[in-house]
Amino acid sequence: MHVVAFNGSPRPQGNTAAALTLVTDELKSTGIDVEIVQVGQATLRGCTACGACIKNQDERCIIEDEVNGWVQKMKQADGLIFGSPVHFASIGGTMKSFLDRAFYVCGVNGSLLRHKVGATVAAVRRSGGVTTFDDLNHYVNYAEMIMPGANYWNVIHGTRPGDTSEDGEGEQVMRTLGRNMAWLMKLIEHGRDAVPAPPLEAKVFTHFVR
Repeated sequence: MHVVAFNGSPRPQGNTAAALTLVTDELKSTGIDVEIVQVGQATLRGCTACGACIKNQDERCIIEDEVNGWVQKMKQADGLIFGSPVHFASIGGTMKSFLDRAFYVCGVNGSLLRHKVGATVAAVRRSGGVTTFDDLNHYVNYAEMIMPGANYWNVIHGTRPGDTSEDGEGEQVMRTLGRNMAWLMKLIEHGRDAVPAPPLEAKVFTHFVR
């Protein structure tokens, strides 16, 4: 089994990376292969709402940058982790541009992430960690992914790189998340043939203007 973790921090060795490493070390200890992708240093623009990914049905965003390669990594993975720093109590801008575009492409091209295991983590100096964690989870839930739990919200605290080592509870949360994610992935793998997945229902789009 293979997990891809996306680091939305512009600091590849910062506290978001430390949080992801705590989770992925637990996955590796159970024999799960892990890849970490650095998103936060990329130069990405947001979704332009052009609809090309719906029309073309080629699993690609019309904007040619790193996102299309990352979409394919997401498609091929068994599990995904999305980590972000906290910028003004929300997801870092580059990470959000990636998530908006990648999840939309995946959704309109046959729900590519459906029933994959997905987890999210946030690294924060002081406040805004829970709101960022919630924002990240919106993507996972929308894609019909399956989310493992931990023993608290998946938030770890620190300002300078390395500070998270002083957040004992935050580190435990990340380790617990990693163990639970590995367990859930193995349950799904072993039960896939015994319990058929429910059929995919065509997405219904409505609005509230009357």
